[in-house]
Amino acid sequence: MSDIAPGGLPDKRRVAESFSRAAGSYDAVAELQREVGSELLADLPELVPARWLDLGCGTGHFTRALAGRYPQADGLALDLAEGMLQHARPFGGARHFVAGDAESLPLRDAGLDLIFSSLAVQWCADFVAVLAEARRVLRPGGVLAFSSLCVGSLQELRDSWQAVDGFVHVNRFRRFEDYQALCAASGLEVLTLERRAKVLHFADLRALSRSLKDLGAHNLNPGRPGGLTGPARIRALMEAYEHLRTDQGLPLTYQVVHGVLRKEN
Repeated sequence: MSDIAPGGLPDKRRVAESFSRAAGSYDAVAELQREVGSELLADLPELVPARWLDLGCGTGHFTRALAGRYPQADGLALDLAEGMLQHARPFGGARHFVAGDAESLPLRDAGLDLIFSSLAVQWCADFVAVLAEARRVLRPGGVLAFSSLCVGSLQELRDSWQAVDGFVHVNRFRRFEDYQALCAASGLEVLTLERRAKVLHFADLRALSRSLKDLGAHNLNPGRPGGLTGPARIRALMEAYEHLRTDQGLPLTYQVVHGVLRKEN
């Protein structure tokens, strides 16, 4: 039986198009993604999966890492952004590279032993559906390992914009307490769930902003200002952010959620 079920995707074009455009530049600026995904790999419990899924595979870096870790297993890579899949496919690592949505997986029931998802589910509006789908497609004893972002991420940028105007310039994220409550109510056993702060530093605001754009992670929220941000507001933002400068540069904090959940036998 095929793992891939018929059915269309929800209309999430803004997210998919943004990350598709970033596919070519993503790996060059993905320091945070590499570090967080490597930690998530290290968090995995001992298991010998026959079939795994890299959920939100992006350019396929961790698809290939999973293939190296579980060489006898059958791998599947899935992403909402077709541009990312086109970038990942030539490098291999999975049997199938599939366009799909974490909130409505195009997969059959109880067909996976491991779902690995690093820094993808923060873009999903319905995390309850993500957890329900994971529970549906995992076999008994199967593991969902995910990393995400929560409130407090990009706080320095948010605070600096607040000193300039009242528009939504920075992506919003769920509270860590929401992750705790939703995971506890998911029907999956919570093995670990914790929050870890990661701080990056940049030489200037241009480098910081460029890194967000190259990652496809610039502001995707409703309520964001339309059109180009004027030079006066950019100068005001630079002035506000400069007050936060340290010896290492302009700081940008990510509050990273690490979760490992298991479907009970």
